[in-house]
Amino acid sequence: MTPLGAAVEAFLQALAAGIFLGCLYGLMCVGLGLIFGVMRVINFAQGDFLMLGMYVTFYLVTGFGTLAFLGPIMAPYVGALLAGPVLFLGGWLLHRLLMSRITGTRAAGSEGDGHYSQLIFTLGVALVLENGALILFGSEPQSLRSPLAARAWEIPLLYDPLSAVFLNKASVVAALLSLVIGLALYLVIGRSRLGKSLRAAADNPVAAIYMGIDVDRAHRLAFAIGAGITAIAGGLVATYHPFQPYVGFDYVIIMYAGVVLGGMGSILGAFWGGLTIGLVQQLATLVIPLQLQNAAIFVVFLLVVLLRPQGLFGRTAERV
Repeated sequence: MTPLGAAVEAFLQALAAGIFLGCLYGLMCVGLGLIFGVMRVINFAQGDFLMLGMYVTFYLVTGFGTLAFLGPIMAPYVGALLAGPVLFLGGWLLHRLLMSRITGTRAAGSEGDGHYSQLIFTLGVALVLENGALILFGSEPQSLRSPLAARAWEIPLLYDPLSAVFLNKASVVAALLSLVIGLALYLVIGRSRLGKSLRAAADNPVAAIYMGIDVDRAHRLAFAIGAGITAIAGGLVATYHPFQPYVGFDYVIIMYAGVVLGGMGSILGAFWGGLTIGLVQQLATLVIPLQLQNAAIFVVFLLVVLLRPQGLFGRTAERV
């Protein structure tokens, strides 16, 4: 193989890995983007919803064996999808019992519209979830590897019979599920009655109340859906990546970077922002050491903020 051929093969392999990883990042960012777009709340606990999605998937498949009858290939993905409703319920209860007291109409008119207390509250929830998970699940990393994680499709390259790009089957399935779920949520937000009420509550809460929309309920739904979507992404990540109670911190920074990069308040922009981060992270390894790939993300992030403050795919007045 010529040096040029090897370089092309490495680029295509990194590009494929970046697309698959970026789809998962995009789904994570969509969950966070929905919460911020509707509620205008910076949720530090979003990464821990991702972590809980991983553990829910793990216990449904391995710990309790509830889904064992589906077989080793189907069970992890069904478990990841079921983690969504579980965290939806958890997010709903968290907002109903606690968060509703410092957001929505109750926070209107307070100093900073409640943003100071919201920051402290979500940070506190993150610490409680992380340390609670450490007590319940232990510090030992867990793994829920699908058999597909050890298999790959080989795509021969025409210019050289000895060259090929390998597509990991677990990554492909996770990316496709992320695309389908992200598209479904985008259609629901954009075309359904529920989506219209969420957008109205985001754009002008006062006018939404006059139109008969329960803003607090809209916020509760947005928070619960955002938690559920991120939990599904966590379950999909768990099918090929080990995890432990503090794994959420590694991803919450990526989620916020993706939401800002794509455009604040835009569901579609959040997905594209996550996809962009995945591509940058993987392609950067072609020219810099692996340990510095996150640095490449924030170099790109700073450049985008400098040249286009509203994000790559957002507009200055865009909402969910």
